[in-house]
Amino acid sequence: MAETISKSCFKPKALEYFRKIQEENGELIITDHNKPVLKIIPYREEPVVVLRELRNTIRRYEQPFEPVAEKDWESLQ
Repeated sequence: MAETISKSCFKPKALEYFRKIQEENGELIITDHNKPVLKIIPYREEPVVVLRELRNTIRRYEQPFEPVAEKDWESLQ
């Protein structure tokens, strides 16, 4: 879960938070008057790598509006 901090608390310790995010691969949400305004996340060189993992994982349904695996549900029997 992302850590949340106010702008005023973030400013004097910005470099410390940057290092922490980088080392722990975490996220930091910065708030202004208790409303989220910024989200700091680690930089990722190639977001395409994530998409490559999803390649060929999509199933094709001939009848997409029909129930899937209806016979497998015990409560329907």
